[in-house]
Amino acid sequence: MDTWIGLMSGTSMDGIDAVLVSFQGTTVRTHGTHSISYPEDLRHRLMLASQNHATPDEIGELGTLTGLLFADAAESLIRQSDIAVSSIQAIGSHGQTLRHQPSGPGRFSLQIGNPAIIAEKTGITTVGDFRSRDMAAGGQGAPLVPAFHQHFFSSDTEDRCILNLGGIANITWIPSSPDSPVTGFDTGPANALMDAWCQDQTGRPYDDGGQWAQEGIVDQSLLTDMLSDAYFDRPAPKSTGKEKFNLEWVKTLVLRHKKTRPEDVQRTLLQLSVITAVRQMPQSPAMVIYVCGGGTRNPLLMKELSQALSPIRVVDTAKLGINPLWVEPTAFAWLARQTMERKPGNLAEVTGAKGPRILGAIYPA
Repeated sequence: MDTWIGLMSGTSMDGIDAVLVSFQGTTVRTHGTHSISYPEDLRHRLMLASQNHATPDEIGELGTLTGLLFADAAESLIRQSDIAVSSIQAIGSHGQTLRHQPSGPGRFSLQIGNPAIIAEKTGITTVGDFRSRDMAAGGQGAPLVPAFHQHFFSSDTEDRCILNLGGIANITWIPSSPDSPVTGFDTGPANALMDAWCQDQTGRPYDDGGQWAQEGIVDQSLLTDMLSDAYFDRPAPKSTGKEKFNLEWVKTLVLRHKKTRPEDVQRTLLQLSVITAVRQMPQSPAMVIYVCGGGTRNPLLMKELSQALSPIRVVDTAKLGINPLWVEPTAFAWLARQTMERKPGNLAEVTGAKGPRILGAIYPA
């Protein structure tokens, strides 16, 4: 049995998720999962670097430190698994995004977490740098997970919208008709802004279960200001990140609403995540929404999402056979397999690339 490891750390920069999986047709079997948190000092340095507060020396050092942690996550996963190392074909590592600038003459997407270190420490072939080939072909380099969604989550009986509530929210629209294209894009912020505001105001890295937001009320005037950002009306293909939606973005808007309580800002940010996702979804009477990502652990966020979409059915991806917390790392295990088998990993209609491309750089064992 061939197995694959996927490593993922998202825009929330809270840690690394590792998954060991095998693939059979359109079925995924999960053999093990493991997560590690970033040490707080490293997380703080990553946050600063993502806002351009780091020298080249610091960015180089962060690339090594995160590479070592990605390797540690993979090794810990292997140790707790009953799968033979010889059966692991490759590791797919997304890396840690520091900056994502998909437009302009010097467009780029920067992920750190040196894949060479992962390959060296684990002794397993590692695939990294998934975004740059798509960008070289004129694409946004993101989102890349829709190709995985299409392969494993397609249906010929219902239109499906996969909503990932990570640091940034993105959707993949998978029509039941084979004649209709799959589309996908980043809708805007999800957990990243809520986490950043919670950390700044309370010292806690995130609002556990949305409890703090539940103490507040939506400030409609502040919400209107937030929704006026041009990104939300921009047509796809489009992608974004913390270089756009960050703490300074929130604070700049809050300055115009000085009477708004901190918990009201948190509640408004949660509503922003819901509204921007719902407004940008295609409409279909046969649609079912399947949700994944860390946002599924926020009961208030899920409740507001379900109410905003009613009567459309909202469930998580466990209904499709994959735990909602492990969809993204599983996708990068599959993308590594695509690379090793010399198959495309992007959807050009999603990223805007000139066509399908084999993604990633291979670091042999």
